[in-house]
Amino acid sequence: MTTNANLQERKVAAIARGQGNMAPVYVERAVNAEVWDVEGKRHIDFGAGIAVCNTGHSHPKVVAAVKEQVERFSHTCVMVSPYESAVTLAEKLNEAAPGNTPKKSIFITTGAEAVENCVKIARAYTGRSGIIAFNGGFHGRTNMTMGLTGKVAPYKAGFGPFPNEIYHVAFPNEYHGVTIEQSLEELKMRFTCDIEPSRVAAIIIEPVQGEGGFYQAPAEFLQALRTLCDEHGILLILDEIQSGFGRTGKMFAHEHAGVEADLMTAAKGIAGGFPLAAVVGKADIMDAPLPGGLGGTYGGSPVGCAAGLAVFDVIEEEKLVDRAVAVGERFMTHLKDIQAEYPQLVGNVRNTGAMIAMEFVNDGEASKPNPELTKALTAKAAEKGLILLSCGIRGNVIRFLPALTIEMEIIDEGMTVFKECLKELV
Repeated sequence: MTTNANLQERKVAAIARGQGNMAPVYVERAVNAEVWDVEGKRHIDFGAGIAVCNTGHSHPKVVAAVKEQVERFSHTCVMVSPYESAVTLAEKLNEAAPGNTPKKSIFITTGAEAVENCVKIARAYTGRSGIIAFNGGFHGRTNMTMGLTGKVAPYKAGFGPFPNEIYHVAFPNEYHGVTIEQSLEELKMRFTCDIEPSRVAAIIIEPVQGEGGFYQAPAEFLQALRTLCDEHGILLILDEIQSGFGRTGKMFAHEHAGVEADLMTAAKGIAGGFPLAAVVGKADIMDAPLPGGLGGTYGGSPVGCAAGLAVFDVIEEEKLVDRAVAVGERFMTHLKDIQAEYPQLVGNVRNTGAMIAMEFVNDGEASKPNPELTKALTAKAAEKGLILLSCGIRGNVIRFLPALTIEMEIIDEGMTVFKECLKELV
């Protein structure tokens, strides 16, 4: 009989340890927000494949679109013999991207590739080399994106050196005492001490930090960055890989701030679980690289594009942007109750739509993170049939990333399990 334990043993022997797994739960099938493992045990999924399955696991519309596409053809390479689905999906992305400036898109395969291509496009357009990123930001695991990422363990440890002319500044974070003014002053100090603005190609920021701990960039801060970038001819790159496609109660998170990106990354929720990513940006900026300068063999996969078109339909038909708000509110009702019961352990609960977080501390102090409890809680939840994800530069945040289609009663059931796990541990 196949079991989770023997599959984990085989996995450890066959797959490099660097590609670890959170828990030995081997999936046999999944529907919406529920997963069944190879032993037949049911799990409630509060992770959605790290915000990939915003439309739920195996949404019928996505499955049907993929089946139809695979029966016709699976690959020709969009750079060799393209197809209508890629053009249509690009048109939809261009229309959905915030702002009135005409847009163009490119397709690649992963979020890290999207970030890499943003840097390439920004350098080609501006003729400059410097890039400014933020502490706690996560942008990928390739060499350039590791350099941009503002967290060492486990993403950067042992992998240097990284590309030069990358500079980091503090991300504004009210809970941890970093004000908007402090962050902007630190940014200006980079211009004074490290690199003049005329050599900076772009500033890249997540509107809501993902791996960094689900901290939302204040609207005033993004607006100030937009003004500063315009003043100095710097491009503003908004990394929407984890926060896009309805996740935050807007189609893209930077709509909350009313700003327009020069370049925007998209991945994860774009195609309901199929590998696809994109860069969307102002048309004149996107056209800066020469033909052949952008692309990739699998970028714009016809299967991924078919899934992406179905995802757009589902988001619209099922009003998932609005539903993200309702999902977030349901979670926050539970989390605030837990915070009230454990004020010395739960330092902060927060959400932007259905990007939801609970931060664990000691003695109720933000400066005293509690990663031990966070780690134990994810492990205990896995034992009890609840899939949870942690994050945060201090390793002390539980992030809730449910499918936007999750049933309210499943949220309640999962949170009952969560409360039981916490009670057992404290």
